Amino acid sequence: MPHITNEELIKKAKSVTKSRKIKHGYTVGDVGCALLTTHGNIYLGVCIDTSSGIGFCAEHSAIAAMVTHGEHKIEKIVAVSENGKIFPPCGRCREFINQIHEQNKNAEVIIGKSKVVKLKELLPHSWS
Repeated sequence: MPHITNEELIKKAKSVTKSRKIKHGYTVGDVGCALLTTHGNIYLGVCIDTSSGIGFCAEHSAIAAMVTHGEHKIEKIVAVSENGKIFPPCGRCREFINQIHEQNKNAEVIIGKSKVVKLKELLPHSWS
């Protein structure tokens, strides 16, 4: 598996951000996500912010792309805004990552330029 640095993954996540307005002033693309699978593939996604809780985070979008391609195990994941701010996954995303595969508890989550933690540190008491 080729070695992907945290900086490279952050850059890939930022590359898909492009905030734009859609119907009714909702926004898409404020945050981008890049994840690296245990097979060495990278999947990207963006957030979709709409009302009534039917939008979703960039992590959900990237995970959907990964699952679409038949993969489930995450090695490393990051979410980044257009200006380069790194966001830890929200509680919903933490649980979602965990429920996709039990080994994802050991996924590395980039939460800062020089800060990486395992998902199990962010989600010590999972729902499932």
